[in-house]
Amino acid sequence: MPVLFEECMAGLHIRPEGVYVDGTLGRGGHSKGIAERLQGGRLICLDRDQTAIDEAGETLAPYRDRIHFVKADFRSLGTVLDSLGIERADGMLFDLGVSSPQLDEAERGFSYMQDAPLDMRMDRSQGLTAADIVNTSSQEELRRILYEYGEERYAPRIAAAIVRQREKKPVATTWELVDIIRSAMPPAALREKQHPAKRTFQALRIAVNDELGALTEMLGTALDRLSPGGRLCVISFHSLEDRIVKNAIRKRENGCTCPPDFPVCVCGFRKTVFSVTKKPIVPSEEEMERNPRARSAKLRIAEHI
Repeated sequence: MPVLFEECMAGLHIRPEGVYVDGTLGRGGHSKGIAERLQGGRLICLDRDQTAIDEAGETLAPYRDRIHFVKADFRSLGTVLDSLGIERADGMLFDLGVSSPQLDEAERGFSYMQDAPLDMRMDRSQGLTAADIVNTSSQEELRRILYEYGEERYAPRIAAAIVRQREKKPVATTWELVDIIRSAMPPAALREKQHPAKRTFQALRIAVNDELGALTEMLGTALDRLSPGGRLCVISFHSLEDRIVKNAIRKRENGCTCPPDFPVCVCGFRKTVFSVTKKPIVPSEEEMERNPRARSAKLRIAEHI
């Protein structure tokens, strides 16, 4: 069962004849739930990982008459909708987590729990890998990536340790990087419940796949391309993503950007959405026990006016 499945299905308010987008297809669990509820409607499934599309295609085969698969980064949402002649959608869903197959396939290099080439590409046809970033970025750039994208408080120490190690030989695998991270962190940090490499791996994954740039573009397009009454559901897994989602919704929810002391509005911006969830929805204890990877998930829902 995908993360926050029932909450997403309820949040989308699915109309049988509506047009919906699953912008992060993955294993196809959320898409299956949407497709089951359609009668005459359409579902557009995006993923930048061809392996995900191939595998989900088998799961979703019974609903093939109502699904259109597209290999694309969700930042291309507007272009994809235009190419399909879709002006607006009645609902869109984005699950920003790394899919279980990507974590479970060691050779993808996403997991710090398995030894593998330091890759982390969502789309394996792209050039840049995590190894490229680790071995070619300056120490200051590495520090910035780890601090800004991973919120890693030991970013300076880890960046310095990476540079020292790569002067001896390039950092090639996930476990080589894990060893470097451990060597750079103080003993107290190593005793924390969270794996010491979690924040660094998160930061590198975001940098390799330009996830924050893509997320910002996608949110703007998605909120603009919803039909009146249409819903946007976004599941994030760390505070940086959740903050971007919250701010994107709030910007359109607030409308006018004029200073508070202006007597009349001169900016012309109007309120276009409202936040259905003032606070994010989080998994139940039962779901977290069933699926530990859901523990940090947060769902925000917005509706177009």
